[in-house]
Amino acid sequence: MEVIEKQTENSLQEKLISLVDKISIASVQDKKNLIKKNDFLLLLQNKDLIFDYTRNKANQIRQENFSNKIYIRALIEISNYCKNACFYCGINCKNQNIQRYRLSTEQIMECCKTAYELGFRTFVLQGGEDIFFTDEIICKLIKSIKEKYPDCAITLSLGEKSKESYALYKQAGADRYLLREETANSEHYQKLHPKNMNHKNRLECLRSLKNLGFQTGAGFMVGSPFQTLDDIAQDLCFIQSLKPEMVGIGPFIPHEQTEFAKFPSGDLNLTLFILSLIRIMFPKVLLPATTALSSINPEGRILGILSGANVVMPNVSPMEQRKNYALYNNKASVNEESAEGLILLQKQLDKINCKIDFSRGDYQQ
Repeated sequence: MEVIEKQTENSLQEKLISLVDKISIASVQDKKNLIKKNDFLLLLQNKDLIFDYTRNKANQIRQENFSNKIYIRALIEISNYCKNACFYCGINCKNQNIQRYRLSTEQIMECCKTAYELGFRTFVLQGGEDIFFTDEIICKLIKSIKEKYPDCAITLSLGEKSKESYALYKQAGADRYLLREETANSEHYQKLHPKNMNHKNRLECLRSLKNLGFQTGAGFMVGSPFQTLDDIAQDLCFIQSLKPEMVGIGPFIPHEQTEFAKFPSGDLNLTLFILSLIRIMFPKVLLPATTALSSINPEGRILGILSGANVVMPNVSPMEQRKNYALYNNKASVNEESAEGLILLQKQLDKINCKIDFSRGDYQQ
């Protein structure tokens, strides 16, 4: 009986290897939707049988395309005000137990100055959907940064906007935009968000960003409440069809002041496995080892890189405000995860024969 079970397992493993190789071939041939949902689901259901093979293949593809370079981005968290009440998020508008803040233009420019002097050439402006930041204010800020630092890229992560607003940001000089779809399943989306938030609109925002010529970032949380492997397979199909230039994948981590406080965090190995699948799917994608990975495991960032990630985003926000941008519990934002820890970061990277790349790190076709 054990021999039969072993033969069955070996046969399944061979099939899984074939599927992973099929994803790699599809990426080269650029055939839309060559990988089907059921194929992704089979891989997810049996990740332990294929984990090492997938990780090693993803890491090899990262090295082939980026050598030992790891791009760094300067993360500036400009506001923790948000008009939305997403059930999983610690800065949702219903949370009355956090200290709200909003950086001034002068403070944001000072963060850019600090980052530039440290060697960063990409600034990531991230914040809740703060109605204070009108299109006029955002565009003025973009132009000020571009005028002062013309050799730098600007990435925005400010939530859902109209196509007209996105167009204004592009015209002002923004280069990239991050907007995770969170889930491709509309029913799952409604379990994570209040009724006034529209899943169709979020997906349309991503398509608008792509059509406007932004280097566009999509992605989702792994292990979010009520998420199934079938949902993740659907997410992978969506990302495959969207073809984003950046993908943000991180584990769900609960925040104690949300209604999902009692839910468990997302699984580390499943998150790493999905990172590897994304790298194999898109060899040139800009793929962060997210802060959330570092928050659930001290070696999370390095494990992410060894699974195919090639971007890290140290925090250059004012030190006194970092604790207030708490999307989830125990967020890593100081020491090695902060900008002041670049020396420590390089020491970590030395252990895996990687080095910081201080260029803009744009997506290359």
